Amino acid sequence: MLVGVLRERANGECRVAATPESVKKLLALGVQVGVETGAGEGARYSDRAYTQAGARVVGASEVFDSDVLLSVRRPDGEQVAAMRPGALLVGFMEPHAGGLDTLAQAGLSALSLELIPRISRAQGMDALSSQANIAGYRAVLEASFHYRRFLPLMMTAAGTAKPSRVVVLGVGVAGLQAIATARRLGAQVEAFDVRPETREQVLSLGAKFIDIDLGESGAGEGGYARELTPEAQRRQQELLGERLQVADIIITTALIPGRLAPVLVPEAVVAGMRAGSVIVDLAAASGGNCPLTEVDRVVEKHGVTLVGFTDYPSRVATDASAFYARNVVNLLALVLRQDAAGTTLVLDTEDEIIAAALAVHAGAVRFAQQT
Repeated sequence: MLVGVLRERANGECRVAATPESVKKLLALGVQVGVETGAGEGARYSDRAYTQAGARVVGASEVFDSDVLLSVRRPDGEQVAAMRPGALLVGFMEPHAGGLDTLAQAGLSALSLELIPRISRAQGMDALSSQANIAGYRAVLEASFHYRRFLPLMMTAAGTAKPSRVVVLGVGVAGLQAIATARRLGAQVEAFDVRPETREQVLSLGAKFIDIDLGESGAGEGGYARELTPEAQRRQQELLGERLQVADIIITTALIPGRLAPVLVPEAVVAGMRAGSVIVDLAAASGGNCPLTEVDRVVEKHGVTLVGFTDYPSRVATDASAFYARNVVNLLALVLRQDAAGTTLVLDTEDEIIAAALAVHAGAVRFAQQT
């Protein structure tokens, strides 16, 4: 059985779905590994390193003929058309964006890593969380780059600079890492989430939790937030506004799967912030937590810098690829079975992880049946 590793074609995507370290683990599962020429260059993994790990570095046509294909982003239509019918594609398939019918028409099956359930047994396969963790870290670095003051308290003979005030909105994986990173850099940090149970996590990191009575809980299924009622959204914006206007840096991470990101920082709040403040909107790709955010751009509105990048994990491509590749290996260990006759691919839809992540199976779209 051949497992092929695709070179990413998306603009600015530097990650790769397998590293030399993960290749060794894939070989231990009883498969052969073919890595497309140059697949690891953006993440600083050379073709030679893959060869030394036991993989074969091959052209695109041989990769497309693999039994299992590994990618980070969903391949484009031209790539999909070149794949062998019956093959399994593993990666971020962006199921909420539609377009899965293209994979089905090509006769493929697809495991979408966004759909891995948040259960204890699946933690090692949860690529969405591993990449969100990196995004939260990088977002703070991006904010510090655009903010033209110190983050920590600085006491020198030339004077004293007060610590910056950072507010993190959304206390998921990315938010928690943003809190931890901002604290390590010496900032004063506050955080807010519509799920009351996140309060203890915020306090455990040495930050303050912004307590707001919304009249309802925003806790949804699977550890995610749910969409608030219009009344609760209005109340949230009103009560948060004053706290946000005195922040030096705001990092927003609030997302609701399959929906536009909730507006947490309206234009009126931005207009009331101090000139030179920074907003890093991690929800930019889903409409943004601030309506002034522009996707993949840095803009200034009302004297405030808004950062709308959507590729934070790719900006830390070497480690992001290593984390992602381990997630993929752990998932493949669940579907690859070894016996005396060799290695076979078994997509057991009775398994809760496979049942949730199998967005397309044998030419049929399954994701719509799960929403």
